[in-house]
Amino acid sequence: MTHAEEDEAMSLQSGIAAFEAKHFSRAMQLLMPLAEAGNAQAQYRVAIMHQIGLTGVPNPGAAVKWMRAAAEQGDPLAQHGLGFMFLEGECVEQDSAQAIHWMEQAANQGLAGSQTTLAMMYAQGSGVERDPDAARYWYSRAGFDADEMGLSDS
Repeated sequence: MTHAEEDEAMSLQSGIAAFEAKHFSRAMQLLMPLAEAGNAQAQYRVAIMHQIGLTGVPNPGAAVKWMRAAAEQGDPLAQHGLGFMFLEGECVEQDSAQAIHWMEQAANQGLAGSQTTLAMMYAQGSGVERDPDAARYWYSRAGFDADEMGLSDS
C-alpha cells in the first residue's frame, strides 16, 4: 500500500468514525474529498448527510448525485438507498421501475433489507404487478418462511 493509499484509508476510517459518532461536520470534511475522488463508501455517507440535512439544510440534488455515484459502483447500501428514494419519491420523482432496479441490485448482493422490501412490493402489488411467486422468492432469499408471510399456495 502506498503512502497516499494509507492516507486515504485513514481518512475514510476517520470519516466513517466521525459519521457514526454523529460528528457530521467533521465527517463531511473528511469524506467529501474522498467522495469526489470516487470512493463509494464516502459517497454513500455524504449522500445520507445531504439527504437528511445532517450538516445543515437537506440538499436533495446532492443526495441523489452521491447516492447514485456510489450505487453505480456497486455499493449495496447505496443501491438500497437509491431504490428507496425512487420508491418513496424522496429527493427524486417517484419511479417504481427504478426502485425495483436498484433494490434488485442490492438484493442480489445479499442485502436482506432490499430482499424484504422487494418481497413486500411484490406481495402487495406496490408499484409493481402483484406477483406472489416473486414475493415468495424474495422472502425466502431474506430468510423468511413464505407461508408465515401469508403467501402459501393454499
